[in-house]
Amino acid sequence: MIRYNLTCAKGHRFDSWFQSADAFDNLMARGMVSCAVCGGGGVEKGLMAPRVATGEAGTPGSAPPERPLSAPASPAEQALAELRRKVEQNAEYVGLRFAQEARDIHDGAAPERPIYGEARLDEAKKLIDEGVPVAPLPFAPRRKTN
Repeated sequence: MIRYNLTCAKGHRFDSWFQSADAFDNLMARGMVSCAVCGGGGVEKGLMAPRVATGEAGTPGSAPPERPLSAPASPAEQALAELRRKVEQNAEYVGLRFAQEARDIHDGAAPERPIYGEARLDEAKKLIDEGVPVAPLPFAPRRKTN
């Protein structure tokens, strides 16, 4: 695992862990790295100093982290985490079937219920043009992994 200090095009600074340097480069090339604060692109690696854990008390790298890496670092991250929690608790994840499910609900062919999922940009624009009430979420859905 490797941790990078990152900065987005809007100047937000954040850090993230990646499986390897190659994994980071691959994700960047595919446009899959976005700002943890605003969700924007243009993310670049910042200057970093190596951190070597020796295991000896009081030496660099031996102190526990200030917060768990999974914990939100800023009020914006906290708000996004709360929004995600509410969406995941109160709506059904329909995955890549989102556009069709939203259309079916709007047309009365499927039961009325809150849903969220994934749609291509052209699909989302078509839903809006058809008058289907949809809105983008400021986070990517968590995918189940085996």
